[in-house]
Amino acid sequence: MTRPEIRVEDLHKSFGGNHVLRGIDLEIAQGEVVCVIGPSGSGKSTLLRCVNLLEEPTGGRVFVGDTELTDPDVDIDAVRRRIGMVFQQFNLFPHLSVTENLTLPQRRVLRRDRATAARVAAENLARVGLSEKADAFPSSLSGGQQQRVAIARALAMGPEVMLFDEPTSALDPELVGDVLAVMRRLAEDGMTMMVVTHEMTFAREVADRVVFMDGGVIVEEGSPDRVIGDPRHERTRHFLSRLLDPAMAEVEEETPDQVGKAEA
Repeated sequence: MTRPEIRVEDLHKSFGGNHVLRGIDLEIAQGEVVCVIGPSGSGKSTLLRCVNLLEEPTGGRVFVGDTELTDPDVDIDAVRRRIGMVFQQFNLFPHLSVTENLTLPQRRVLRRDRATAARVAAENLARVGLSEKADAFPSSLSGGQQQRVAIARALAMGPEVMLFDEPTSALDPELVGDVLAVMRRLAEDGMTMMVVTHEMTFAREVADRVVFMDGGVIVEEGSPDRVIGDPRHERTRHFLSRLLDPAMAEVEEETPDQVGKAEA
């Protein structure tokens, strides 16, 4: 059996009195693509951020490979070099060119020399189909191109796993396809990926497994055909019906604990 590349054991996270994650257990095998879906406030993004300790878990353990990130003595900076992260926003330096955005973290964090960093940057820009934008500045790029640069920047660090937090949610619909195509190629190349997304077509076609979360717990998980095509739980069916056919959704009253609840 392929060893887990990511392992989460009994993970809890609270923000004050808000218990966002309630005992999550999850394993992602080497080379596996797992899409995490669920409504706003379900804990998806918090789970993702706990995997590289951008959020400190309240309880439980997180492993990447054989290294426990939640061990107080771990060199978290060293472990994070093995984890690529792509956010909703692109977080590019506006005053730097595309190439400089890719070479700066390599030189600062990995201590690569200028020539090596430039070569790796060029290789990864080609990988996302943006070689011709090497000298451009972020302001001249579309949102989809900026997100592809952000993916190339993460890949230039040589990660073992990639985490994606709603990477297409800030994009105009016509720009989504190019970003998803890059992610699809990464999956085909065997990259271990954990993707928080609302893109059900991507999840159906690319994911090895889909995890549905609600209320800070994993409600069900399985193959895309099973979870998306034939969900077992009413909560999953209700979420998918609203997502896949929003015109048919009925207005619902918010419960007191939903009012003001931010995406977690």
